[in-house]
Amino acid sequence: MAEGWAKELLSDSFNVYSAGTEYYKEVKPLAVHVMEEVGIKMSMHQPKLLSDIPKEVDFLITMGCNVKCPYVPNRHKEDWGLDDPSGGTLDDFRKTRDLIKKKVIDFKNRIEEGDLTLSLFGPTKKIDKL
Repeated sequence: MAEGWAKELLSDSFNVYSAGTEYYKEVKPLAVHVMEEVGIKMSMHQPKLLSDIPKEVDFLITMGCNVKCPYVPNRHKEDWGLDDPSGGTLDDFRKTRDLIKKKVIDFKNRIEEGDLTLSLFGPTKKIDKL
């Protein structure tokens, strides 16, 4: 769901990647369903592992979900502390979908307002507007 929202709301400015720490053969059907309810097609998405994305990223957003993530080099990291709706109801997936959308919009707004800084791969600097 996070990849779907990020591609919908940020892909004009960023390359977006999403990956997990465990292999799944398909995206959770309820996640696909609730995203398609809001017009975001995810039926062609495939789950990916961290080894499937670039080795370094500028922004690393972890979802929380009580998962310990391995280190991925990044210039800005934040954890959104979300509960994993897996095993829950359709309504649980809708609530998570809507919360992720709010967080992606907030993230975009903080970048546009210059409220995020990048570090690690060079001197710390404020992010310019998108």
